[in-house]
Amino acid sequence: MYSDHKPRNREADLVELTIGFTDQSSSSPNSHCIESGSMLPLSLFVSLLVLHLPHASADGDICIIGGGISGASTAFFLTSYTSTLGGAQLRVFERRQKVGGRLGTVTLAGDSFEAGGSIIHPRNLHARRFADLLGLAVKTGGDDWLGIWDGKSFVFQTARPPPVGSSWWRRKLHSLVNSLLLLRRYGLSLLKMDKFVQEMLRRFMLFYNGMESRPVFATVEEMLQWTGLYGLTRRTLEEELLDAGLNTRTIAELVTVITRINYGQSTHISGLAGAVSLAGSESGLWAVKGGNWQLAAGLLKTSNATLHLQEGIDSITDAGDHYVLRSNSGSEYECMVTVVATPLDELNITFSPPISIPPRKMQHTHATFVRGILNPRYSEGDMAAYKMFSRAKLDDGLLDQIFRARIETIRINWAAYPHYQAPEEFAPIVLDGKQLYYVNTFESAASAIETGAVAAENVARLIISRLSLLPQAQQQQPHIIKSFAEQESQRRHVDL
Repeated sequence: MYSDHKPRNREADLVELTIGFTDQSSSSPNSHCIESGSMLPLSLFVSLLVLHLPHASADGDICIIGGGISGASTAFFLTSYTSTLGGAQLRVFERRQKVGGRLGTVTLAGDSFEAGGSIIHPRNLHARRFADLLGLAVKTGGDDWLGIWDGKSFVFQTARPPPVGSSWWRRKLHSLVNSLLLLRRYGLSLLKMDKFVQEMLRRFMLFYNGMESRPVFATVEEMLQWTGLYGLTRRTLEEELLDAGLNTRTIAELVTVITRINYGQSTHISGLAGAVSLAGSESGLWAVKGGNWQLAAGLLKTSNATLHLQEGIDSITDAGDHYVLRSNSGSEYECMVTVVATPLDELNITFSPPISIPPRKMQHTHATFVRGILNPRYSEGDMAAYKMFSRAKLDDGLLDQIFRARIETIRINWAAYPHYQAPEEFAPIVLDGKQLYYVNTFESAASAIETGAVAAENVARLIISRLSLLPQAQQQQPHIIKSFAEQESQRRHVDL
């Protein structure tokens, strides 16, 4: 499959390719994919709630493990919703040398390209507000060209985009022609697919009701049941779309390529993850100029957290009234609250006493960046930058078949998102019934920049509400949850 996809995830021109490999779970083994993103909405909070937090001793810190979007959002919401942390120091541990987690960039022939989470949906209001708050410039998508390759030839192609700088009417005509081409091949299934996605978005937006009408959730199941989305995690996307009236061609071709690129998986993923994936194929997608990782960096800076770079956590021990975190540097930290804001599935953190979470595999996506010239069999063109997604490493032999010439090649292997399989199981948000929290359990519902922020916002509220229930003798000064409306009048700019 070939696609010059929107938005252009680049600071320079970038063409995206996806290489598909056959497997028995795929509903269309030879279909190759376009890149899509998956992100969702946010609300304006208007109520002011007064809560109390216990005074923390000098060694009673609030510790967050993970400097990606989930950890950074947790730190941001904790400090934004409260006037003080009760004397506690906020610490964030990141095992890599740079924050951002699965948000990152690569430099190819002097140009910067998104390597991880690369696009953001226009209704991702948390991400939008973050970018505005931090004063980050954004870029939007341009005209695109979609082609679906079945292993031998293109079974479907849209019209190639007009030259850069073309007039508005020419670009509008190009968009209209592509819409007609899609409608001719997939018919009314396109409208039914859009209706399915819009209903999911409508329900998801309930998460952004004001605090006075939105509960604090103790489990992911409660979050999803409250919005009416839980049922979508119990069945596959293919089952949901067939019930919605989509024809098999649309599912086997168009839907399959979207889920392949978005989650590296087939239409056998759970319905909610699939719906989020399809939402990422809509128009209006955007990204942060210079890289989406700046969202995490900026949020951490505004939270005034103490950042421990290149310091991973090896063990977490319950010491009664606090947790002892031991890092790979040999240091120990005493934490009143500990938040795990990174997937536990491929980390070797020892918990004492042990915790119990359902098994979950992470889906690895191989991103390969090439500066080169395509083999004329696939496309005519000059030297350009190409971004390819695959579920296995692309060796030099295969790349030499795809490209007539290669100047530079960069490979990245991401543990990008969970391997989705309906019905989904969810780890607890509160891992031990005390003050040990897990943000990334929500990824079993859907994985995206925005869903990480949604989960983090709930965890921050949960921490504040549960700490307020501690004995009154341990409580000191009032702890205020501030509204977004109040924050709007106190907009801050951060130099990254």
